Amino acid sequence: MKEKKKRIEIIDALRGLAVVLMVIHHLLYNLTAFLGAPWWLFSNPVFDVLHYIFAGLFIFLSGVSSRFSRGNVERGSIVIVLAVLITYVTNRMDMPIWFGILHMLGFSMVFFGLTQKFWDKVPKKAAPAVFISLIIASSLATAYIPLASENIWLRDALNVLGWSQPGFKTFDYFPLLPWIFVFLLGTWAGIYIRDRKLPGWFYEVKPPVFPAIGRKALLIYILHQPVLYALVTGIARLTK
Repeated sequence: MKEKKKRIEIIDALRGLAVVLMVIHHLLYNLTAFLGAPWWLFSNPVFDVLHYIFAGLFIFLSGVSSRFSRGNVERGSIVIVLAVLITYVTNRMDMPIWFGILHMLGFSMVFFGLTQKFWDKVPKKAAPAVFISLIIASSLATAYIPLASENIWLRDALNVLGWSQPGFKTFDYFPLLPWIFVFLLGTWAGIYIRDRKLPGWFYEVKPPVFPAIGRKALLIYILHQPVLYALVTGIARLTK
């Protein structure tokens, strides 16, 4: 019987921290949207930057975790099903999420699972430069190269890729470009972490509280917005 590998607590802790920050970010949105809190509480220069940092960290760590799994296609398929369920529920809440972070992660897991042999051929020393260059290039492309279509299928494809089309409305948006390359950068780092190439303290440190949150990250992410929505709208009705 194989000995079960010890979890790397710092990875769970960072994932837990990212989830907590995302939950706080969504709570602040609910407070501004439903309880009349000032809009700057949700959208300000600090949070506008931090939002992408902790979301990027979550995506990067998902890429890292993909190096510890042989069932990325299966895991990704489950995440896609959950993401579609979230789209259905949020539509009924009139807060539609059409291609949020879970949609992107599910697709990335499946994509990596199907194409891993290709990415494994990228030289390890060159991989960070390749992926960072692709992150920058795709960010600039979606920001400065206008692409639009009247065809409904092509419009949906462009929305998924990162060219948001006129009239497209979603309350969480993480298109494939540039985020899939953040995920792939995580898969590169995951090789070194999996093979225990980092300093010993990285594998032995035991941060408080956050690792436990990180181990339940998917469940928390699925449940937190319906719970926050119910709580905040309930308070709004009571205080009218």
